[in-house]
Amino acid sequence: MTDNRFEDLFAEADAAFNGKYKNELNELMGLSQTEIKALSPETTDLSTYNKLIKIVEHASKVNMSQADLITNIKSLGTLAIKIAKKVPTLANLF
Repeated sequence: MTDNRFEDLFAEADAAFNGKYKNELNELMGLSQTEIKALSPETTDLSTYNKLIKIVEHASKVNMSQADLITNIKSLGTLAIKIAKKVPTLANLF
């Protein structure tokens, strides 16, 4: 019996990277740790950045509306908004 969980994971990743917000996702993932830490020098925790990536991945995969994406990003707080604003097309949403 073949285990299809890896195939399912790859299919999910493909859906996110080929979805509505694929360019934004790629730009977010291209940010360096230095760029992210410069936005919040008092913390070295990248958990907000990682959560933001997950939100944009999900939004891309399900073709979420911009309004819902904005709401989800705002729910992460001001640091997530600052990070999102490093991506020009996301910055235009705020």
